[in-house]
Amino acid sequence: MGDVAMAVPVLRAFTTQYPNTKITVLTREFFKPFFRDLENVTVFAPDLKGKHKGFFGLYKLSKELKNLGIDQVADLHNVLRTNILKFFFFGKTFKQIDKGRDEKKELVKGQKFEQLKTTYERYADVFRSLGYTIKLANPNFPKQQELAESTQKFLGKDNKNWIGIAPFAQYQSKMYPLDLLERVILELSKKHKVILFGGGVKEIKILNKIQDKYKNVINLAGKLTLSQELNVISNLDIMLSMDSGNAHIAAMLGKKVVTIWNVTHPFAGFSPFNQPEDYSLLANRSQFPLIPTSIYGNKYPENYKEAARTIAPETIISKIESVL
Repeated sequence: MGDVAMAVPVLRAFTTQYPNTKITVLTREFFKPFFRDLENVTVFAPDLKGKHKGFFGLYKLSKELKNLGIDQVADLHNVLRTNILKFFFFGKTFKQIDKGRDEKKELVKGQKFEQLKTTYERYADVFRSLGYTIKLANPNFPKQQELAESTQKFLGKDNKNWIGIAPFAQYQSKMYPLDLLERVILELSKKHKVILFGGGVKEIKILNKIQDKYKNVINLAGKLTLSQELNVISNLDIMLSMDSGNAHIAAMLGKKVVTIWNVTHPFAGFSPFNQPEDYSLLANRSQFPLIPTSIYGNKYPENYKEAARTIAPETIISKIESVL
């Protein structure tokens, strides 16, 4: 989800700078709302479990895409499926992302510790290789969405700042310990409205318990559609997130995003779009020198699992208050 959300600011820059070029985004049906307000952008959602499944299914998919009159292909994913599609698009200009795998291996192994090219720039490079001199500076963002009456009623009306908090990530090793996060929520909820984001049965249960403990805390997980959640995020004053998809969703909507990093690190190029460097709160590398232990947080020494405990709740609270 984060990879798809990171593509949105790049496509917004492209459509602003090349308003007469039509883009067809090939992505899953679930992600369609991400692209809802982009000019000259349509979404083609493949049926990867049905008619577009497997090698022959991808061949059918390539024929359907060709029938749309596609002239060039920008592959921002560069995985097995897209490489098979590249084979079927023989004769068409087909450029693929350079993920910088060797540089990232050096970063994880500790051979180099420096900022790598961001994923946004890597995406933009694909369009540049197709001949488009796309620039990501001075971005524009969608307007704040008006909330449906039912959503407004659910969230309530007041003059408080709205702080979104997304506590979860794909791996626990990318999360801030929940006992410390509850201290953050407790303090912030004294003055502000805290809106919790997540998904999945287990996460919803955890967030419901937190909601029931504190005033001015609302759990949105499992309550709204993705499109409705995007509308709520567009009304936030700030989002607090792990190194996860919610950070990139808020950033693509132009929101201020404070991120917490555990065993991963912004140097890998996955910081949220257009955010100041000091919005990233990092685990202490003096105590945990092997960070980043992996690019995606899936590999780490056992004693690194909660490295983010070195980030005090007071540090997070102070950062959010200063940004507000």
